[in-house]
Amino acid sequence: MTRVKICGVTSADEAMACVDAGADSVGVNFVASSVRRVDAETARAIVLAVGPRALVVGVVAGMSVPAMRALREATGVGCMQLHGDEAAGDVAALLPHAYKAVRVETAADVARARAMPSDYVLVDAKVEGALGGTGHAFDWSLVVDLARTRKLVLAGGLTPANVARAIEMVHPWCVDVASGVESAPGKKDPVKVRAFIEAARERSPT
Repeated sequence: MTRVKICGVTSADEAMACVDAGADSVGVNFVASSVRRVDAETARAIVLAVGPRALVVGVVAGMSVPAMRALREATGVGCMQLHGDEAAGDVAALLPHAYKAVRVETAADVARARAMPSDYVLVDAKVEGALGGTGHAFDWSLVVDLARTRKLVLAGGLTPANVARAIEMVHPWCVDVASGVESAPGKKDPVKVRAFIEAARERSPT
């Protein structure tokens, strides 16, 4: 079954609402430029609230490997999602609890995603001047083959209205949504979260 990650939760209550709706994982964003950014204390509170019910993923960009390790230890997040311009070696240094997010526009970008270490890789839309959470989609057909060989996390412009179609085309290991389930930037809408998860579950292969 395709897993669901709700990214950019900003409080323990919001995270728990997502988990109660059926999310397999939630993302906490540490990127300074993001409207969904949280501090280490908030992230730790989210981790404690969620407990073993779901994986909490820390989204980072532009951090050194030692800084990422320290952040993971301080917050207790289960995995790091490297969403900046990190090299393959940075990902490798954090394995098995890390994966790379690669912004995709062309086949060359897909080749870069394929070259990243870890069984897991996230693909997102490439938008000039933005790292993610833009609400923009990309050509999903570019990553169909990649999803056959890797545990692919599909992100970028997903909504309750299109996630079923994305799953049907790509067969990703996980679908990842942030802005597509929000009522305002950085504010998750419980109704949209539930609709997204229900649509993903209906289409997911068993």
